[in-house]
Amino acid sequence: MFCLVVVVLALLDFHGGVSGLNSEGYALISFKQSIYEDPEGSLSNWNSSDDNPCSWNGVTCKQQRVVSVSIPKKKLYGFLPSSLGSLSDLRHVNLRNNKFFGVLPVELLEAQGLQSLVLYGNSFSGSLPKDIGKLKYLQTLALSDNFFNGSLPSSIVQCKILKTLDFSKNNFTGSLPDGFGTGLVTLEKLDLSFNKFVGTIPSDLGNLSSLQGTVDLSHNLFSGLIPASLGNLPEKVYIDLTFNNLSGPIPQTGALINRGPTAFLGNPGLCGPPLRNPCSSDAPGASSPSSHPFLPNNYPPGMSDDNEGKYERGRGLSKGAVIAIIVSDIIGICLVGLLFSFFYLRICPCSKNKDDHGYGLEKGSKGKECFCFRKDESETLSDNVEQYDLVPLDTQVAFDLDELLKASAFVLGKSGIGIVYKVVLEDGLSLAVRRLGEGGSQRFKEFQTEVEAIGKLRHPNIVTLRAYYWSVDEKLLIYDYMPNGSLATALHGKAGMTSFTPLSWSARLKIIKGIAKGLVYLHEFSPKKYVHGDLKPSNILLDQNMEAHISDFGLGRLANIAGGSPTEQSNRIPSEKPQERHQKSASSEANPIYSSNLGSYYQAPEALKVVKPSQKWDVYSYGVVLLEMITGRSPVVHLGTTEMDLVQWIQLCIEEKKPLSDVLDPYLAPDADKEEEIIAVLKITMACVHSSPEKRPTMRHVLDALDRSITSLDQKTTY
Repeated sequence: MFCLVVVVLALLDFHGGVSGLNSEGYALISFKQSIYEDPEGSLSNWNSSDDNPCSWNGVTCKQQRVVSVSIPKKKLYGFLPSSLGSLSDLRHVNLRNNKFFGVLPVELLEAQGLQSLVLYGNSFSGSLPKDIGKLKYLQTLALSDNFFNGSLPSSIVQCKILKTLDFSKNNFTGSLPDGFGTGLVTLEKLDLSFNKFVGTIPSDLGNLSSLQGTVDLSHNLFSGLIPASLGNLPEKVYIDLTFNNLSGPIPQTGALINRGPTAFLGNPGLCGPPLRNPCSSDAPGASSPSSHPFLPNNYPPGMSDDNEGKYERGRGLSKGAVIAIIVSDIIGICLVGLLFSFFYLRICPCSKNKDDHGYGLEKGSKGKECFCFRKDESETLSDNVEQYDLVPLDTQVAFDLDELLKASAFVLGKSGIGIVYKVVLEDGLSLAVRRLGEGGSQRFKEFQTEVEAIGKLRHPNIVTLRAYYWSVDEKLLIYDYMPNGSLATALHGKAGMTSFTPLSWSARLKIIKGIAKGLVYLHEFSPKKYVHGDLKPSNILLDQNMEAHISDFGLGRLANIAGGSPTEQSNRIPSEKPQERHQKSASSEANPIYSSNLGSYYQAPEALKVVKPSQKWDVYSYGVVLLEMITGRSPVVHLGTTEMDLVQWIQLCIEEKKPLSDVLDPYLAPDADKEEEIIAVLKITMACVHSSPEKRPTMRHVLDALDRSITSLDQKTTY
C-alpha cells in the first residue's frame, strides 16, 4: 500500500522540482491535497518548496522528525489520507471539530508509536480497523460525535495503557469485546453513550479501578441485569446507565449505593432501591424488560406493552400504602410551599413605563433595567403568586433568576405560542428567552419531565435549552442566542431591513448539511429517536458562523402543558389541485404568498391524517426546506388563479423540462459554476419529497448521499 504513496510522492518530486523536501514532508503534502476546503488558510504555509515541514502550521517535530499533527477547529473539509501512517515517529493527531469524512485508513496503524488520536466532532464513518490493537502506546482515543458504526474490534483490549476512551454519539453496534474490563485496566475516562451497543454489561467492568468522573453507558441497548461488580468501581465515580433495556434489581454495593434514581432512568425493567418500583416478590431479579426501551412508562394509545402491563400489575401497592403515600406527599408539598414563600428570591419591582421602543424594558427602583416580560398590563408578573426557581439544565449555566429578570431585554418575535426575547446579562452573555402562556398550574410535573428530556439533547446543529422557569403565571425557556436569525430571514429578508446579503451556494450547502446532521441525531441518537414534526426555515437558526441549528423541538407540547396555544399536529390546508395540470405552464406568474398557514405546507401529506408521527415527516419537511433554498420561492405559489405548493411546482418544471435557470433562485446566478452540485442536491431533494413515505430515504441516507455526491464532484474538479 505504501508503494503507491511513494510512487505518487515521487511524481510530485519530478513535476515540482522540490528535491529538498524529505519523505515526511511529502506525506504531509499528501495530507494537504486530501483537504478540499481550508477557509481559514490553516495549511497555507504547507508548501512543497519549503524543505522544512517542522515549521508548518500545526506540525511539531522532535529531532527533525514529525511527532504531532494538531489542527483543531479550523473547518477543514476533506478525508484522512493513508500517508499519515508513513510518519513513523508520529505520536499525536488532533483534528477535532473539523469536517473530515470517510473511514479511518488502516495504514494509520503503521504509526505504531501513536499515543493520542483525537478526531471528535467530524463526520467520519465506517468501522474501526480490526487491528487497532497494534497501537500499543495509545493513551487517548477520542472519536465522539462522528458516524462510526459496526462492532468494536476485539483487538482494542490490547491497548493496555489506554486512559481515555470516548466513543459517544456514534452508531456503534454489537456487544463489548471479551476482556474489555480486564484488558483496559488503566482507563480513567469511559464514555460509550448514544450508540447502539447491545448485550449485557460485562461484569469485568468492575475491574476498571482507575476510572474517574462519569462512566457513561447511557442511551444504548444494553440488556439484562446490572452486574454487582460495578460496585467495585471507585466510590467517586458516577455511573450513568440511563435509557437502556436493563432489568432486575439494582445492586446495592459500593459505587452503586446512594446514587439516587437519576442514573437508572429509562430502564422500565429495573426495580428496587433507589427507584420507587419494588421488585416483584415472585420473580426477584427477573423483571421482564420492555421491548421498547426508549418509550416512557406512560405509553401513548396503541403503543402499550403487554409485558409492561404485567409488570405493573405484579407490583401493585395495598390500599393502605397508597393512602399513606398520598397523605405524606400532601404534607411534604405544603412544607415545601411554605419554604418557597419564605425564602424565595425577590423579583425586582417594575414600573409600568415601557422604553421608547415598546420592548417592555422596565425601570426598577434604582434605575436599572428590569426584565419583566411585559407587553401589556395583563402580562405583568405578579409579586404575590407562588414562584419557583430557575432550573439549570446545563453545567455551564452561571446565572440565576435575579440576573435574568434584571437583564436588558428586546423582543425578537411573537407567535401564538408566546413571545421570544433577546436577553443580555450584565456580563455580556446573550440568551434567547421564550415566554409561554399562563395557566397549566396543575401540570408542573408533566412540564418538568418534557423540558428536562429536551434539555438532554446535545448536538452542534440543535439549539441548546439551557434552563427553564415555572410559576403559576410564568413559564420561561432559556436557550442559546443565535445572532444571525432564522433561515427564513436569511433567504427572503424581512420588513424593515436596510440591507440584504443573499446566501451564496456554499453557504446554503453548509446549512443543508447542518440541518441533515441535526435531524440524523434526533432520529437515531436522541434518547427516544424523536420526530421534530415542525421543521421549517423559521425554526432553523443561524449562529455567528452561519451554522444551522434546529430549534423549537417539542415546543407545541410544552405550550399545551403551559396553557398557551399549542400548534396543531397538522394544520395544513390542502391546496386545490390545479385543474388540467399539464395544460398549465410552470413559467406562469409564480409569486410567493405569506400567510399564517405558511408553515403547514412544510408538512408531509400523510400528516393530515391522525396517525403516529413518523421520522419520514421530517424527511419531507427537510425536502421542502431544500426546495425553498434552491429556488428562493415560498412553499406555496400562485399560477395565475391556481394555487400550487412548491413540490407540485418543481415537479411540473421537471415534467416540462425547464432549464435549471428557470428554477434556480436568481441570487444564485453568480454560482453558475456549481450547476452540477446543485443538480445533485436537487435529485436528493426530490427523493425526500416523494409522496409515499416508504419511498423516502432516512436522514442518515440523505446525509451520506450529500457527502458522496459533493465529494465526488469536488474530486472531479480538484484533479
